[in-house]
Amino acid sequence: VAGVAYKKVLAPKPVVVPKKIEGVLVPLDPEFVVNLAGGRYAKISVSVLAKHAGASHEAGTAPSLEQDAAVRSIITDELTGISASRLVDRESRAELLVEIVHDIHKHTDEEITRLFFTDIAVQ
Repeated sequence: VAGVAYKKVLAPKPVVVPKKIEGVLVPLDPEFVVNLAGGRYAKISVSVLAKHAGASHEAGTAPSLEQDAAVRSIITDELTGISASRLVDRESRAELLVEIVHDIHKHTDEEITRLFFTDIAVQ
């Protein structure tokens, strides 16, 4: 009886740790190479946080987006011609990421919650 009472009342309850990132991270391959203002260019790796895995994928392969081409086009359009400082400056880059997600919502049916620049090289 004492053992049952301990397990029901006194035993420490398992702590449920909420996830910091909810959804599926989808890398967009290959990376983006875009022309920037002033004759410069950037090579950028991008991942999106989607609510669900997109197009079906085989076991062992990365998930993909159903409207991958449209998403890539929007990202390329948003990045082409911007100043290098918008990519290098943290605050400007954060604003740019929000703008891109807004345009993806506006022009596609993808349920993307965040966008990540995982690698950036500006020349």
